Amino acid sequence: MLRVGVVGYGYWGPNLARNFSLHPNFKLIRIADRDADRRAAARQTYPEVEIIADAQLLCSDPEIDVVVIATPVFTHHELARQALLNGKHVWVEKPMTSTSEQAKELVDLAESRDLILMVDHTFLFTGPVQTMKSLIDRDELGSLYYYDSVRINLGIFQHDINVIWDLAPHDLSIMDYLLGPTARAVCAHGRGHYDTGLEDVAYVSVFYDNNLIAHFHLNWLSPVKMRRTLVGGSKKMLAWDDMNQEESLKVYNKGMDVKNREGMYKVLATPRFGDMYAPVVPNIEALKTEVNYFNQCIINGERPHNDGSAGLRIVKMLEATDRSLARDGRVIELEDAWVAK
Repeated sequence: MLRVGVVGYGYWGPNLARNFSLHPNFKLIRIADRDADRRAAARQTYPEVEIIADAQLLCSDPEIDVVVIATPVFTHHELARQALLNGKHVWVEKPMTSTSEQAKELVDLAESRDLILMVDHTFLFTGPVQTMKSLIDRDELGSLYYYDSVRINLGIFQHDINVIWDLAPHDLSIMDYLLGPTARAVCAHGRGHYDTGLEDVAYVSVFYDNNLIAHFHLNWLSPVKMRRTLVGGSKKMLAWDDMNQEESLKVYNKGMDVKNREGMYKVLATPRFGDMYAPVVPNIEALKTEVNYFNQCIINGERPHNDGSAGLRIVKMLEATDRSLARDGRVIELEDAWVAK
């Protein structure tokens, strides 16, 4: 049985503590949080678990095998680094770190010590995303043309990160998982409206070499809440509405039939309208599934698909959006962003 310590018992920490405490191969033995009220809440829910204030003590404790980090992003690097140096497997919230240099250091450290470093991109373990992955891998959509995502709401303003760093890690990780880790370049446009120095509305584009383009609309100022993704291919297209619990995923047999002709019109494109169907989407608790996957990776010594290298790719894309915003939307090449060297 793997002994677990959770650092951070704020918004997401209670969900992590619950899932690790319920898993048969994990034993939750310690929770750390600097806030006295959060420690009191943890103590009330888990009277048998030791509750402490000092996260560093938890990360260095020889009794702990796994450290789960659910703290603000600026703390991730040092906490994960200490845990890895002390021989712990690490689960860290997204985004993985504040900079790609920090992320790269953690990737190298985990690999050198043969430890599992996994980033909590929970959406990858939802039924709709797993179904979308299966459809794409079976080539049911054909050659992919575009990936279009909207994640907007009248949201909670973050005091230390802009709307891209807050919301985009969800969708960039899904894109990376579905389309593959070969994004070539990024550009971003955004504006802030409340004198905070942070963008609250933004549009991000990600480019691939095979004429595939991804686009993200991120907004804290929307009057409605939307979580919608469209993926278009040469054979079929799909739509994912995360707000629709009954038919969240729909596949459309629609597209363009293109024929070559001689004369004035060398290419004739005709819309194709076919059937729509809603595939059966597994009703699973994503976090429970992810915790079990983490356990299997540790037991079998397998590298997770949402490992530190995946986290590094997302951080590099986020950094590229910062550079693009500072240059009024200039396209920023990612170079070797998808490879941890």
